[in-house]
Amino acid sequence: MINLPPEINTILVVDDSGMARLIIKQCLEIAGFNGRKFLEAINGKDALEKIAKEKIDLVVSDLNMPVMEGTELLDNIKINNEFKHIPVIIISSTSNPAKETELKSHGALAVLNKPVSPASIHKAFGNIK
Repeated sequence: MINLPPEINTILVVDDSGMARLIIKQCLEIAGFNGRKFLEAINGKDALEKIAKEKIDLVVSDLNMPVMEGTELLDNIKINNEFKHIPVIIISSTSNPAKETELKSHGALAVLNKPVSPASIHKAFGNIK
C-alpha cells in the first residue's frame, strides 16, 4: 500500500461527463483518498474558476473536453505562480505516448488511460516520496 500524500485534502475532478466524474471519484476513494473533499468541474474553464475560489490540492482532469480541454487547463495552472504547485493528473481515452510525453513536459504528474482504476492512481503516486 502506497502512503498517499496527507496534504491532499481537496481534489478537483474535471470531466464533461458526470458519470466519468463519479467513476474517477470512486477510484480515488478506493485508492486511499476517502474522506477527502471532492469538487467537480465540467471543463477547464470551470476548473480554473473553482481553483481561483478554493484551495485545491490535486486536479484530476480529462484531456478532451469542450470549452477548455485538459492541455490548456494544465498550462494555465502551471504558468500561474499561485497554482503551479498543484499536482495535475490527466486522463485520456486514447493511448498516445507522444501526447503523454508532451503533457508531462508541461508539468502533468501523470497521464492515465481510461478507464481509470485505483491501481493506476496508486501507480501515479508511486514516484512521490
